[in-house]
Amino acid sequence: MKSLIIVVFLTISVIGCAEEPYRVYPTPVGVKYVSPTYVRPGSGYDWRYHPNYGWGWYHPRYGWHYGWR
Repeated sequence: MKSLIIVVFLTISVIGCAEEPYRVYPTPVGVKYVSPTYVRPGSGYDWRYHPNYGWGWYHPRYGWHYGWR
């Protein structure tokens, strides 16, 4: 019975922890793809290439993470 309670508790505690996959846009010619080094800052952010700063998180409504222009 004790193990059943532990299993149920662990199952409930990790529900909703799954991260939705992010979209990767085509890499410009001559640019090497670099995978993300930290977690996505929020829902709706995509991993994109910025011509001045390199790879970063971009949101269609809020713009670049860290305020890149």
